[in-house]
Amino acid sequence: MLPEVRTRMTLTPYRQALALPGIRSLLVVAMLARVPVTAASVTLTLHVVLDFGRGYAAAGLVGAAMTVGAAFGAPLLGRLVDRRGLRPMIVLTTIASALFWAAAPTLPYPALLVASVLGGLLTLPVFSVVRQSIAALAPEEHRRQAYALDSMSVELSFMTGPAIAVLMVTAVSARTTMVVVGLGLVLSGLALFMLNPPIRTSAESTSRTAPVPRRQWLTPQLIGVLALVVATSLALGGTDVAVVAVLRDAGQISWTGAVLAVWGAYSLVGGFAYGAMSRPLSPLILVALLGIFTIPVGLGGGQWWLLCLALIPAGALCAPALAATADAVSRLAPASVRGEAMGLHGSALTVGVALGAPLAGAVMDATTPAWGFAATGLLGTLVALAVLPSELRRRRSTAAGSAATGSAGDAESAAARVPVSAASVAPPAP
Repeated sequence: MLPEVRTRMTLTPYRQALALPGIRSLLVVAMLARVPVTAASVTLTLHVVLDFGRGYAAAGLVGAAMTVGAAFGAPLLGRLVDRRGLRPMIVLTTIASALFWAAAPTLPYPALLVASVLGGLLTLPVFSVVRQSIAALAPEEHRRQAYALDSMSVELSFMTGPAIAVLMVTAVSARTTMVVVGLGLVLSGLALFMLNPPIRTSAESTSRTAPVPRRQWLTPQLIGVLALVVATSLALGGTDVAVVAVLRDAGQISWTGAVLAVWGAYSLVGGFAYGAMSRPLSPLILVALLGIFTIPVGLGGGQWWLLCLALIPAGALCAPALAATADAVSRLAPASVRGEAMGLHGSALTVGVALGAPLAGAVMDATTPAWGFAATGLLGTLVALAVLPSELRRRRSTAAGSAATGSAGDAESAAARVPVSAASVAPPAP
C-alpha cells in the first residue's frame, strides 16, 4: 500500500502539469520536431567526411559555422516572435530550412561552409519556441514540472536523432540523409504552424504592453542565469567528447553508444526527480554540482562500466540544470520580450557546447583523455562560483526589502492605533 501511495504522490505534479490545456500536445510535437534538429549536425559531419573525403577538422568547421549562425539567429528570431507573432517566424525559418537542405547536398565545400552560417541563422528555433510557449501555458506553480518534462523530451530527442542519422548514412548515403533531415525540418515547421502554441498568457495578450527596453530586462541576475546556461552546456559538450576519447584510449570505442545512452538515461531520471521535488534547488546549486561531479568522471575511464558508474551524479544533474535555467529565464523576462530572452537562453546553450568540445579536445591533446572531464567540469564550476556573489547580494537585498516592508507595515499599524488611545485619555479641549 505504501509504495502505491508514494508513487501517486510522486506522479501527482506531473499529472497536474500534463492536464493543463495545450501542454501535452506541445510536448509531443516538440519531441518529434527536435529529432531532425538533433540529427543535423552529425549528418553534416558525415557528409563532409564521407562525400568530400575531408578530415574531421573540416567537418567541425562546417558544424561551427552552423553553430555561430544559430547562436546569432536565436535571439533575433525570438525578437521577431515578440514583435510579429509565432507564425511569421515559422514560415520564414521553414522556407529557409527547405532551401538550405535541398541545396546543401550539391554544394562544394567552400559554398557549404558559407551556406551553413545562413542555414544556422535561420534554423527553426524549436527549443526556444517550446520553452516560451511553456511559460505561456503553465502557471508558475506548474511551470517547473512542465520544464522538467521538456528537458526529458530533449534527452529523448538527442538519444534518437543522431542515432537515426548515423543509421541512415551507413545504410543509404549522407546526401540522402541530408534530404530527409530537411524534409523533417519542414514537417516540424508545418506541425508547429498548425499547432500555433501561445507565446503569452491570455492576460499578457490582452494587456499588449510595449516591449521593454533591453537595458531594463537584461539585468545582472538574468545575465548570471545565462552564464549558468553556458556553464551547463560547456560541461555537457566537453563530457560528450571526453567519453569518446576515454573509451578510444582504453580500446573500448565500441561501447561509446551504450555509455552515451546510459548517460542520457541518468539525465531522464534526474529530470523526473527534479520535477517531483516539493522544494527545488536553485539553478546556481544545480550547475555548481554538475561541474563538481563532472571533474572526477575520468577516473572511471579504464573500463566502460566504470565510466557508466562515474557518470551517475553528473548525468542525473543534466536535465535538472537545463530545466531550472529555462524556468528562471521565463520568470525574469517580461512577457513582451520573452521570445528574445528564450532566444538568448538557446544561444547560451549553443555557445557552451561550441566551447566545451574544443576545450576538452585541446586539454586531452596536451595531457590525457581523463583530463577532458576535469577541465570542462572545473570551468563550469568556476562560472557558477563567479555568479555566486551577485546571487548572494540579490538575496540580501531581497531580504532587506522584505524586512523594511514588514517594519513599515508594523509602524503604520502602530500609528493608526495611537490617535485612538490618546483620544481616550486626553483632557477635553478648552
